[in-house]
Amino acid sequence: MFALRRVADPRLAELLRQAGEVVLRSGTLLRDLLTDYPEHAALAEEIGGCEQEGDRLTHDIIHRIRTAKRLRAPFNRIEGFALATALDDIVDHTEQAAALLGLYRVEAPMECAVELADVLVQAEAQVVSALRLLTDGTDPSNSLVEIHRLENVGDTLLRDGVAALFAGGADPMVVIRWKDIFETLEAAIDACETVAHVIEGTTIS
Repeated sequence: MFALRRVADPRLAELLRQAGEVVLRSGTLLRDLLTDYPEHAALAEEIGGCEQEGDRLTHDIIHRIRTAKRLRAPFNRIEGFALATALDDIVDHTEQAAALLGLYRVEAPMECAVELADVLVQAEAQVVSALRLLTDGTDPSNSLVEIHRLENVGDTLLRDGVAALFAGGADPMVVIRWKDIFETLEAAIDACETVAHVIEGTTIS
């Protein structure tokens, strides 16, 4: 059971919520990008903007935590730094996946990539929910459980997708490129689970 206290610093709470919104926006843009690529290739630039905004928010969150004389939040400074970093990692991996599509000159999306992006958006939505509950002093357990479930779904999709690549007799370079994209998408989902682990560590006895 969680015994949480509300974040007494309204600015810190707002920064965390903003970071969650950027996380979800980046993933939603990536899913839209992959669903209709390359027609929506311009969305990669918007995802890059999310990555820059995420970096700014990470800096602001860490600065707020570091300079607070007394941290009035349901986590200590180390946990706060880890939470900010994990949120930033989600957006970084999302931006990297979008960039790889252009770098590898992808001509059309693969179903596994679209499915992974959809799982990512679902996990990010639960991250947003968990952050809101955390800052409100409410038990986020249900959201955390769902993030863990979605991470397992992502693992299965990754394994099946990579297996299909090698079984399909595709050009080895195509296999390598798509495997890289799949693994980057899964890394973003893994970063969502890292957020869940950090929040779980904020339990107050």
